[in-house]
Amino acid sequence: MKTGIQATRRLRRATAVTLTTGAVLATGALTAVPAQAVSAPSIVAKGGYAMNNANGSTLFTKKADTRLSTGSTTKIMTAKVVLAQPKLNLDAKVTIQKAYSDYVVKNNASQAHLIVGDKVTVRQLLYGLMLPSGCDAAYALADKFGSGSTRDARVKNFIGKMNSAAKSLGLKNTHFDSFDGIGKGSNYSTPRDLTKIASSAMKNSVFRTIVKTKSYRAKTITKTGSVRTMGTWTNTNTLLGSYKGAIGVKTGSGPQAKYCLVFAATRGSKTVIGTVLASSSVNQRATDATKILNYGFARLG
Repeated sequence: MKTGIQATRRLRRATAVTLTTGAVLATGALTAVPAQAVSAPSIVAKGGYAMNNANGSTLFTKKADTRLSTGSTTKIMTAKVVLAQPKLNLDAKVTIQKAYSDYVVKNNASQAHLIVGDKVTVRQLLYGLMLPSGCDAAYALADKFGSGSTRDARVKNFIGKMNSAAKSLGLKNTHFDSFDGIGKGSNYSTPRDLTKIASSAMKNSVFRTIVKTKSYRAKTITKTGSVRTMGTWTNTNTLLGSYKGAIGVKTGSGPQAKYCLVFAATRGSKTVIGTVLASSSVNQRATDATKILNYGFARLG
């Protein structure tokens, strides 16, 4: 009888140990691979950065504070400065000058194909700036919103506003010498700084609407007062069509800049925003950004 009782006790202890071990194993299986343990991706771009847009915490970094040429990602700041103007009237009309057209031809620059003499609204110019990356639209905006008695003075003043905006964001590694990224040797930023500029710009609802738009067709007013329907402006940011939840932001390229992309995507309540600078091709910058976005969301869980 005694032996039977001891056997029963031994069986109970063994069962308890088995159950406890099973519980530990089950719990371990749930926590063995925390989100933070996901391996950081390898990217081709010279520099990269991404952060949680909600609180600014870093999610990915590669030479994030190295100064690099920015190409047309510069236009994020151009748009930000325009949208920050007091009493901004987005429906105000700007007459397209020959100087804007001559400028893009001379520099073989990306353009919105604005037509000299047409009256174009500020809102339309912002779409022409951000979707097809129009340097003619950038010039028109700088001329409109800079102060001065000559076009050169107004443009210089507008670029000064861009640099003031960078300083107000506390950025130490950013400087603009152009309104569109066609710099004169001292137009630079870093992956971290550009991400912060974009995050700040994305607080503006007009900016958010524009940069997530895949295509846009402007109706301008010609010299004779008739309506001209412009050719379709297509967003150069291919992530808008290829990455789930993509909401912006801006491409850039150039001989020095190589291929750049400032990107953002939202999944549920989480937004990852970041930058790749000096990637090797249009496709590669998108691949680099996709890798970083996937990693960012994996870390956020």
